[in-house]
Formats: sequence, structure tokens, C-alpha cells
Amino acid sequence: MSVIDSKTILITGGTGSFGKKFVEIALREHNPQKIIVFSRDELKQFEMAHQFNNHPDLRFFIGDVRDKDRLYRAFDGVDIVVHAAALKQIPVAEYNPFEAIKTNVLGAQNIIDAAIDCGVWRVIALSTDKAANPVNLYGATKLCSDKLFVSGNSYAAGKNTKFAVVRYGNVVGSRGSVIPFFKSIRHTGRLPITDPRMTRFWITLDQGVNFVIASLGRMHGGEIFVPKLPSMRITDLAEAIARDCQQEFTGIRPGEKIHEVMITEDDARHTLEFNDHFIIMPEFPWWSREKVNGGLPLEEGFVYSSGTNTCWLSPEELRQMVGE
Repeated sequence: MSVIDSKTILITGGTGSFGKKFVEIALREHNPQKIIVFSRDELKQFEMAHQFNNHPDLRFFIGDVRDKDRLYRAFDGVDIVVHAAALKQIPVAEYNPFEAIKTNVLGAQNIIDAAIDCGVWRVIALSTDKAANPVNLYGATKLCSDKLFVSGNSYAAGKNTKFAVVRYGNVVGSRGSVIPFFKSIRHTGRLPITDPRMTRFWITLDQGVNFVIASLGRMHGGEIFVPKLPSMRITDLAEAIARDCQQEFTGIRPGEKIHEVMITEDDARHTLEFNDHFIIMPEFPWWSREKVNGGLPLEEGFVYSSGTNTCWLSPEELRQMVGE
């Protein structure tokens, strides 16, 4: 029996790429009692309702994570919250920092307060590799969000609500990502590449959703779950999408890294390794290593970086992933 079977699930930012895939997999492969899609955009909700043929187990709530009162109403009777809502575009966050903080940081605080007071059973928040050693505002806000969700377990002490975080890398084909951009301009014969050395972690939407569901079943509260993912070189991605295009190197943009990191050297000291994932354990008195079954400590100096990863995607594997 799946952890989400017979449960009422609410997903914030549910009309995004992740939310749509989560609903698709949950309705196809599991048996939830009800799924509530919580988001701000009525048009996207209208389109999503039609996409799923007005499924009887699907509900749509208009709301914003900045609005705590609306969250209290939406969370009434909810068992599981998957928090996917965020302002994610790095240049947008740099230019609108107050707005990014209101959604990504204060919105996280609202989720935590409402979940505890409404008796939500489990909350899992989506994070990003950009939250590890952040160099841009988006990454900094997600680091703050991660810290809030881990600490939320302290605020919920004595209650049934538990919080955890899932952190992963770039999502294949997600809205606003580099693959749709490359596809949209390959007819020009030229692809802009910021830096030929650049690498990224890569995950599909299906893998992301299934990892979140698996983490909901594993969590005790306070963990940051990190999947083991392959890396890819941006030049290989460009070749996979448009092998006949000329690659033009434009220079790294503000707020970008050459390589992404999902586990820093400092976090590695309290991280456990499993066959297909890592768990970053919280450094709080209420946490006990005995809560986790199995897992091995990492060697001193370990860093989980896309540039030093042991698993890499070839251009041919990338072509298969993106349907080329």
C-alpha cells in the first residue's frame, strides 16, 4: 500500500510542470482519496481540469502561499501537503528580490504555521541544488525555506505534523528550462552556451514525482532527501538537442555556477548514503540517528557536485530522455 493511498493531498503550485506530473502519476498508479491543486492562476487551473477530464477526485483551489488565511481554509482536512510553489527564475528573483522573499521564504513560514495548526500529517517541500552554497537570491531563498521546514519539526513538537525536504537538480523539459529554449531557437542554426565547462544534475519529471512519494514514505521529520542523479555537460545537451547548430559561448550569467552542488562538504558530515539516495540529517537535539534504517556515513571531504559526479549522461542518452 502506498503512503498516499486513501489520503487527501494538497499540492501548492500544482498547475506547474511538477504538479501536473504528480497528479498524473498519483491518479494512475495510486489511490488517493482526493488531490487538491492550490495555485494562483485560474486559467491554468481551468486548462488542467480539462486535461484530466474533470476527474472526480481532483479539486482546484485559487490561493497564494503568501495568504495565510487562505492556507488555513485550504489545509482543513488535508493529510499530506506537497509544497511546490515558488518563484524559480533566477533573473526574475534578482530583479524582484522582495517578491521572491515573500513567496519563497514567508510563504514557507505560512505553510508551516497552517500545517501545524490544521493537523496536517506530513509536509514535504521541493528544493533545488541552487540552495546548496547559494550564489543567487533564488538559491538563498530556497536555503532559507529548507531551514524553515527542517526547523518546523521543532515548532510541531508534541504534535503529529512532520516536515521534510526533497532537493534535486534540473528537470528535463520543465517549463522555463533550457531544453524548451534550445528547441525553440535551433531553427536559427545557433545555440548560445554560457560556458563550455558548465555541468548540471539531471532528473526527469517522473523520477522527481516518484522520489517525492518515496520520501513521504521514508520521512520521520527533518530530513533533506537527495536522489543520486547523473550529470550532463551543457555542450552535450546542446549536441543532443541540435547537433547541427553552431555553439556560441556567451559568458556565464550573473548568479550562475559552473557546477551545481547538492551536498556541501559541511552537510556531508551529517549525511547518510543509500543505494539510490542520500539523507542529510538535521543537527538538532531531537533528532536520533536510529530513526533511519541503514545508510552509511560519507568519507571526509565528500562533496556531491555535478562536476565531480561519477555518473554522466551521454548525448545519445540525453536524446532518448528528451524524445529526440
